[in-house]
Amino acid sequence: MIDQLQSRSGNCCELCSSDDSLSAYAVPPKSGEQADECVWVCQKCKEQIEDPDKTDAHHWRCLNDSMWSEVPAVQVVAWRLLNRLRGEGWPADLLDMMYLDDATRQWAESDTDEDKVIHKDSNGNILQAGDTVTLIKDLNVKGANFTAKRGTAVRRISLVHDNASQIEGRVEGQRIVILTQYVKKIH
Repeated sequence: MIDQLQSRSGNCCELCSSDDSLSAYAVPPKSGEQADECVWVCQKCKEQIEDPDKTDAHHWRCLNDSMWSEVPAVQVVAWRLLNRLRGEGWPADLLDMMYLDDATRQWAESDTDEDKVIHKDSNGNILQAGDTVTLIKDLNVKGANFTAKRGTAVRRISLVHDNASQIEGRVEGQRIVILTQYVKKIH
C-alpha cells in the first residue's frame, strides 16, 4: 500500500506538496487498509488534521490546488478542512467551486465521532469557529462590569469543545463566554 501511495503522489504530500516526513493518513471512517482510503501527507498536515487546535489557516491555502485532485480520499480531506476553516472567508469561496460526486460527498459528510459536540445558534444554525454572530438580548457580563448590548456583532468566535451551549468571543475588548441560545449567526 505504501508503494501505491508514494507512486500516486509522486512521493509528495497530496495536500501541500511537501516532501518532508511523509506517512499514510487513513481518512475516517475508512479503515485505511487500502490505498484509496488513505492520503499521503506530511507531518505538518497530519498534525493539523488530527488536532484542530493546531490549525494554521495560512498553511491550508494549498487546498486551492489539492481540492482538484482526482483521488476521492484527497477530496474528502480537502472538503473537511475547508469546512473547518470556513470562517476565514476564502475557504467558503473554494467550497462553492468544489464538486464531489454523491459517494464522495457522503464520505466527506460522514460523522465519525458520535460524541461530536455541535454548536447551534438560537435558530438552530450550526456554528463553526471563525463565524460572526450577533447577540439577540442584552447580556450582563459577570466579572467585567458591563452589559453586552443586543445587536452587538461578535466576530471570529471560538467553540468550547466540550460544551455545545457555549462559545467564546471578544466583546468590548474582553474575551467572554456566551451561551449559544443568545446568539444568531450572520450569514
